[in-house]
Amino acid sequence: MPGKFVTGAAALAFALVAGGSLDAAEPIKIGALYGVTGGMASIDGPSLNGAKLAAKEINEAGGLLDGRPIELLAIDTKTDQQETAKAAQRLLSEGVVAAIGFSDTTFVMAAAPLFQEAGVPFVTSGATHPMLPQWVGDYMFMTPFGDDDQSFAIADYAYDRLGARRVVVWTDNSMDFTKALSKFFKQRFVERGGEIVAEDYFMMGDTDFSAQIARLKAVDPAPDAVFISAIPTEAGLTVKQIREAGLEVTIVSGDGFDTELVVTTPGPDLADEVYFSTHTYRADDRPEVIAFIEAYRKEYGRDPENAFAALGYDALRLVADAIERAGAADPKAIRDALAATRGFKGVTGEISYTRPSMVPPKPVSIISVKKGQYKVEEIWRPES
Repeated sequence: MPGKFVTGAAALAFALVAGGSLDAAEPIKIGALYGVTGGMASIDGPSLNGAKLAAKEINEAGGLLDGRPIELLAIDTKTDQQETAKAAQRLLSEGVVAAIGFSDTTFVMAAAPLFQEAGVPFVTSGATHPMLPQWVGDYMFMTPFGDDDQSFAIADYAYDRLGARRVVVWTDNSMDFTKALSKFFKQRFVERGGEIVAEDYFMMGDTDFSAQIARLKAVDPAPDAVFISAIPTEAGLTVKQIREAGLEVTIVSGDGFDTELVVTTPGPDLADEVYFSTHTYRADDRPEVIAFIEAYRKEYGRDPENAFAALGYDALRLVADAIERAGAADPKAIRDALAATRGFKGVTGEISYTRPSMVPPKPVSIISVKKGQYKVEEIWRPES
């Protein structure tokens, strides 16, 4: 497969151009920004792999428009905001007509405004803050649901299915995503009749949660659950340290817990009675899901690690679909086609931009982790 590599500092960059007959056609450059090293690696890495797979499949099927291949330019932003801004500027200088990326709002906000200013669409594969399109502008699009929907889903599950009435909330106070997740969880849980009996905080990169655990132990009477709003690295560490401290309290969270670290960091014996909301994908028998799992397994020799692999795949295909409907690889035309998206059948659910917020109303999966085993407990559906 012919390829073109983009080189430079702090970059993991490559191009995917497949199919012999496509070589003579001018490629369509699409950027991909992901923190494949650092704290976001366990979800950003799979997401990039999903995007690479989608680009490969599209190219092998004949490319876009009149046979033009996708050239995917990917840069490792190292879970760092400064690296993110530099990488965004670099992609724009390379002439990308659209870009995808990131599983966290903080890093989207370091990049997407630069694309907005340049008039180039940016589609986040996994960042979920429902204000993103309003914060950035009309060139910003979301593949996933919003944090309000996923927080409402896990709050409803905790109240209705787990019988929780008194909950402690822990929040990573360094991230827009984690602060939003806690805000919407508290709002919904209290509306349902529950009580937030204590709150605690930590920061991205913290490794010792003994102080928070001591305060959790001191809550009297003991809470029914602790809601932990964290990104993957801290998700695994909090589960490990809470269980090592002998606490059997139920742990609930959002899609920052949709990572193998929730099991591998504490070990399967301690990864127990954990519940989180995430993107609809696991245990789903829709044809899009089955085909994606088979293709991912064939390409990488393993099953998709989490829903973020499917989100990366959906994001790239969403952009490709817009290019086809626009009939041109022009950023403004792609933006207009994205805004008009209705009924796009993604692996993680149908995407339609029908809300004034431009956040797609998508179903939410509730996943349990018991003795290291993941299981889909139910599917929560939002109002349109």
